[in-house]
Amino acid sequence: MNKIPRAPLILGLFGLIPFVWGAATVWIDDLAALGLQYMGPRFIGPYVQLFYGSIILSFMSGVLWGFATKATGAQATAGYTLAVLPALWAFFMSGGGPSSAGVNLIFGFLGVLLLDFAFSRWGLTPAWWMTLRTLLTAIVVACLTLTVI
Repeated sequence: MNKIPRAPLILGLFGLIPFVWGAATVWIDDLAALGLQYMGPRFIGPYVQLFYGSIILSFMSGVLWGFATKATGAQATAGYTLAVLPALWAFFMSGGGPSSAGVNLIFGFLGVLLLDFAFSRWGLTPAWWMTLRTLLTAIVVACLTLTVI
């Protein structure tokens, strides 16, 4: 297993907070009431997950675009083309109500993991990338699943 550098690991784990918080406020009524009182409805339940999840999928498009800059020729063209897919997915698939949008985000995050794998196989990512991305994706998908079930 490739050791994940401390900064990306810590920042990645902190980036999970809105997903974990959203799932917790779906399952714990007192926590939802507290969040509603102090932060408002946009920052509890599926709403925080959907908004933040769309932002993160768009962010991942930028990360993949950065990896594509290391490629040349046809591989670069493929990389740039694939890099825009997560942002487009978030834009087109995160509407339609909290349950369907949550399911679509789950598929979006699983799709990004497949793209991560492709970019990793092409040698465009750091050696530790897939270890980090697998961990973070598993937690994101688990939190979204807890919200949509």
